[in-house]
Amino acid sequence: MEKLVPLMFSCLGFSLFLLYSPNPFNHFHHHNPNLEEDNEKCDFFRGNWVPEVNGVIRYTNSSCATIPESKNCFRNGRQDTDFLNWRWKPDKCDLPSFDSREFLDIVRGKIMAFVGDSVARNHVESLLCLLSQEEVPIDVYKDAQDRNRIWHFPSYDFTLKILWTKFLVSGEERMINGSSSGVFDLYLDKVDNSWSRAINNIDYIIISAGHWLFRPIYLHKDRKVIACVYCNEPNITDRGVNFAVRMIFRAALNRINSCKKCKGSVTLLRTFSPSHFEDGFWNTGGSCNRTSPFGKSKIDLTSREWELRTMQVEELERVNKIQRGKKFEALDVTRAMLMRPDGHPGAYWGNKWMKGYNDCVHWCLPGPIDLWNDMLLALLRKRLFT
Repeated sequence: MEKLVPLMFSCLGFSLFLLYSPNPFNHFHHHNPNLEEDNEKCDFFRGNWVPEVNGVIRYTNSSCATIPESKNCFRNGRQDTDFLNWRWKPDKCDLPSFDSREFLDIVRGKIMAFVGDSVARNHVESLLCLLSQEEVPIDVYKDAQDRNRIWHFPSYDFTLKILWTKFLVSGEERMINGSSSGVFDLYLDKVDNSWSRAINNIDYIIISAGHWLFRPIYLHKDRKVIACVYCNEPNITDRGVNFAVRMIFRAALNRINSCKKCKGSVTLLRTFSPSHFEDGFWNTGGSCNRTSPFGKSKIDLTSREWELRTMQVEELERVNKIQRGKKFEALDVTRAMLMRPDGHPGAYWGNKWMKGYNDCVHWCLPGPIDLWNDMLLALLRKRLFT
């Protein structure tokens, strides 16, 4: 785990998010939005995956036209369906399945932005599919790279955005003889403008990052290199990925907290989403061929992924102590997703240019990632009623 997919995204075109997708199930779960007091106080992030015989699929490729080809696991040839037949069960309560109408009622007249990389986009793609069961949104904006997007749900006057960023802070790749080097310089005292200049009027910010940090990186502050990641240089301290994660989230959360026009905003930090490469990394034959979840006894809470999650939560707790009229909470998906080695596209991501490589980072749609939106709604409901 020490190197956990270094250079994972640089060569693998994992900022892809195209269209369409999968699946042969059609089972919906509805719930009463008036949650009992026990559920209000429950920790939704501690639990286990339990079998759900009829599946927990809320949408299919015929009911959601926005599933991208790269997450369209069934259309790309995946045959097993067992990974759809599991439900997240918190230890001391139940987590209601996503209710698209209730979600849209809560966010009526609001703006929500997801700030992050291709895994954040994966999260948005799941949310779009779930919400489209209530209303199909208008596609308002798409940049030339299909990274920054805006959708609008007119019946609810709700705007959904993806603000794409690799590192949350400003960063640039070093070029050698005009070619990409895979080595990056990050500036911890300068937050990435691609998202920071757009947050003034956003009501809900869902922020995440991490996977891009597994590569050679030099960390700058006050015009000096203060540390590095995977640099192996005698005069620079390699502080590792954990330190880099802590520092980029500290910078990003401080930026939101100091935003004078963001008073009353709610920021949810989505914790690290683990990959599940086995027998190698993405570029050395690593794969993720499992077809069912791990149990609690199989997950390692001393792993690098859990350490990264801990760094994120600690920074969230730090900013909450100095928050200025804003709300910061964790959307803590790491524990649940450590148990889901079966939910990635693997070989079924439809990439015509990189045959033989597996995607064990993103998640099939529909699939385990839909849980993130069950949890998101639970947090919005908590924010609304407490």
